[in-house]
Amino acid sequence: MLFSIDLSLLAEQIKATSLLEWIAVSFGVTEVLLARKNNVLLYPAGIIGIMCSGFLLVDAKLYAETLLHAYYLVMSIYGWAMWRNRSASGASQISRSTISEQKITWAIALGGWAFLYFMLTTFTDSDVPIIDAFVSSTAWAGMWLLAKRKLENWIWLNVSNLIAIPLLFHKQLILISFLTIFLFIVAIFAYFDWKKELDQPNAKLKTV
Repeated sequence: MLFSIDLSLLAEQIKATSLLEWIAVSFGVTEVLLARKNNVLLYPAGIIGIMCSGFLLVDAKLYAETLLHAYYLVMSIYGWAMWRNRSASGASQISRSTISEQKITWAIALGGWAFLYFMLTTFTDSDVPIIDAFVSSTAWAGMWLLAKRKLENWIWLNVSNLIAIPLLFHKQLILISFLTIFLFIVAIFAYFDWKKELDQPNAKLKTV
């Protein structure tokens, strides 16, 4: 009977979901589907979703994720400009990370984790500083790679998604939790879609 009670509670939480959360989820779904298709319009869709989600995360006291969304906003603007420039110049749409880019990615993830943990424990009332910081720092790394159209972005983003799912359920952000599950699944397919495009005989890979 416990399972049915949980389902009933879940249904009530979904009914109580705010319009803002519905909007954030809708644009989040749109963003990831466009990203899978390697479509530059993922960025304007993402910007709308980011701004809506930011208000929700502040209210839930997920401060590192709020800061992450501010970073998403900056990287979305940067990524939008970069993708448009590459398309105009005829440069390769997707590439693999170089050794130096992999080092930068790890530095962003680990350095960001330490920095965010310090900030959360020192200046906020966060009750989940370790997990909140980890989710955000790995997503920072993934977003940096996504802006550069690197295949490995999907790996980093899914590490973040995997840990974020139970965290968001814990904070009772039900729709965003399900959105993150959806993002996790789509990111798996997106990784193989991008890899397939890279493995095509006429693919032009960036190696330096």
